[in-house]
Amino acid sequence: MKTRSSLLAILIFATTSTLQAQYDAQNISLLGRWYNPTEVAEPAYGIKYNGCWAWVDTSDNNKEYAIVGSSSGTYIIDISTPTNPIEVDYVPGRRNQCIWREYKTYGNYLYAISDDGSPNSFQIIDLSYLPDSVHVVHDDVTIFERSHTLYVDGDKLYCGSVTYPGTGGHYSMIVYSLADPANPTLLRKLNDDDANINHVHDMFVRNDTVYASCGYQGLFMYTYNPGSNTFSPINSLTSYPDQGYNHSSFLTANGKTLVFCDEVPVNMAVKILDVTDLQNMSIASTFKSNEGATPHNPYIIGNDRLILSYYQDGLQIFDISNPTTPVRTGYFDTDTLKGQNDGYSNPAYHGNWGAYVDLPSGNIVANDMQNGLFVLDAHIALGINESMQTNNNSAFIYPNPTSENISVSILLKDNDEIVFELIDLSGRSILSSRERMSSGNHSKIIKLSELAIGIYILKITGKELNYTQKVIKK
Repeated sequence: MKTRSSLLAILIFATTSTLQAQYDAQNISLLGRWYNPTEVAEPAYGIKYNGCWAWVDTSDNNKEYAIVGSSSGTYIIDISTPTNPIEVDYVPGRRNQCIWREYKTYGNYLYAISDDGSPNSFQIIDLSYLPDSVHVVHDDVTIFERSHTLYVDGDKLYCGSVTYPGTGGHYSMIVYSLADPANPTLLRKLNDDDANINHVHDMFVRNDTVYASCGYQGLFMYTYNPGSNTFSPINSLTSYPDQGYNHSSFLTANGKTLVFCDEVPVNMAVKILDVTDLQNMSIASTFKSNEGATPHNPYIIGNDRLILSYYQDGLQIFDISNPTTPVRTGYFDTDTLKGQNDGYSNPAYHGNWGAYVDLPSGNIVANDMQNGLFVLDAHIALGINESMQTNNNSAFIYPNPTSENISVSILLKDNDEIVFELIDLSGRSILSSRERMSSGNHSKIIKLSELAIGIYILKITGKELNYTQKVIKK
């Protein structure tokens, strides 16, 4: 007779295997999926789910939650057991049948916006009461009624395409202070400094440098100056290959490469832009989906892994370590409709809307417009798989996962200089050492006790040893 835990493990494996079989994938595995069968699609495009985000409760052993936007409101999903996502709370929107919802967090506050017509509202949700519940601390139009997108940089909230209630007006982009995170206060409107920009569809912001995707007007860069409380233009890209509706962008950790997507018309090329010198930018390369799909939202981990959310073509990962020659390393196709006309006016709006790629577990969450939330293991596609070049040399680490330290065992055929490097998922080197070792067996302790809980990459290299392993600090 099997124990209850063994039977549960078999059931989870069987369920995951069955789910996995429904989707086309390479180097990305399905861990779990959440879907509410009662969610009603909005009538224009048949969209049930839209933007997604995630939040980590650092006070509760880095417990992970997915934030799932839907036609009717916002779902909070516990994904700390990724094979069994569990809905823990739900916040209805001011209105239902919404096409757009987007999210960002600052501390324990979740900022939820929508760009659908009135009645609508800006919501601020306190997540600190989880896992019991969430508390809505603002659901009103007193700050603004609608916005298309938002971004948090430091203690500032940037909102694109902002609409005030009634005849209050529409503004291309506004920045708010989060000094009091439950009560954002207006700092500056981009229209005050550049009246020529009609609409900021999305933006990426780092250290008050704004990369603004302005639809058919193109890509514009600004600096927000806290001292003078003004926006200053840096440069713009208003003509480029395969140009369409400039939708969204993301910057590498080293600030040298910006990837941006044009949403309309369908099957526009993804652009990789060299921004090493913002006064002398150049397109390094472009590429299109093999299936004629539409790139919607880009994300980057470190300097070399691009994660793309595609309409009709799921989540795809590319190695962009050489920006002139991107190479796809994996994909997971969340779209089971594949352009079928399911009774709505535009069957092109199927597939992956967006993703969140910065969880301590290393898992990725992705929202499909019809199929809901996917929790994915992409460590192989992200280049976090174990690799070893032996030539009679070998390396082995244990224990893994660990809450303290790891031991590294190395066998060398000849004398060698061995380099140990521990890297976080943003590509930042955490620990590095170099040691001359003689032939034979060696043991080394690497201390992790003072590091934050999460996933790290350990690289061990020598003349004839090349070992890479994902290390989990729990």
